Amino acid sequence: MDQNAELGDFLRSHRARLTPEMVGMEWNGGARRVPGLRREEVAHLAGVSADYYSRLEQGRHPKVSDSVLDAVARALRLSPVERDYLFHIARPRSAKPPRERTQPQRVRPKVHQMLEVVGSVAPAFVVNHRLDVLASNHLARALITDFNALPTRERSFARFVLFNPSARELYDDWQAIAQVIVANLRLSSGRHPDDARLNELIGEACVKVPEFNVWWASHRLDDCSDGTQDLHHPVVGELTVHHEALTFSSDPDQTMCLYTAEPGSSSAEALALLASWSAPAVPTGTRGSVSS
Repeated sequence: MDQNAELGDFLRSHRARLTPEMVGMEWNGGARRVPGLRREEVAHLAGVSADYYSRLEQGRHPKVSDSVLDAVARALRLSPVERDYLFHIARPRSAKPPRERTQPQRVRPKVHQMLEVVGSVAPAFVVNHRLDVLASNHLARALITDFNALPTRERSFARFVLFNPSARELYDDWQAIAQVIVANLRLSSGRHPDDARLNELIGEACVKVPEFNVWWASHRLDDCSDGTQDLHHPVVGELTVHHEALTFSSDPDQTMCLYTAEPGSSSAEALALLASWSAPAVPTGTRGSVSS
């Protein structure tokens, strides 16, 4: 990914979303040649010269300070996630080896245990920054798709949502879910610009998903921290689940995605039915055994 081009596209897309009225600037209501704010207006709000901001937007200012980036973030009304992304793409990086050359990521045994403990009531799975599914419990595989049955390289929540036709049947509002996935990939691409597998996934989506290029160009960012999803499951029918993303302090590149339903709701009953339907068989000789 060309970091200079990415920085320029990001800044232009975000100033295009703002109007003078939104930032408290006077405007006579006349026609404007560009949508949103002009470069010089952003520069004024950030307290820098128009020439300095123009060079920043063109990727020609590699040693920009934290204070200037903070000022630009405030001028453009960036969210905390967007500000963090700006800091990542505004700084030059030395080349890094592609991710696939590093050691495979391992999920700690205690995390596997946690997945299984909640597996009777809550679908849960662990992903990395590419949304590769590193581990999942049986209820998550029953609710979404059997990730364990897929080739290792295809075990990806992003690939499922974007490429698998069954995802469009599962999610009542597939476009909304897919746009969140794209926004998450956009965020990850700024943090991991040299990840070859991530860039490959993005390139594949550009070709296979007609809507992807428009969504990508919007520069929307989302860390998928929480949200509500309406599903139409082929076994248990309609249900609504809430998801939370929990990042492990000891493994910051691993996130557990946990789904719950409102207690006592029809969705909770549907999850309980799905949990019973998909529960792993108990090995012969272990049911009802008592230790001596």
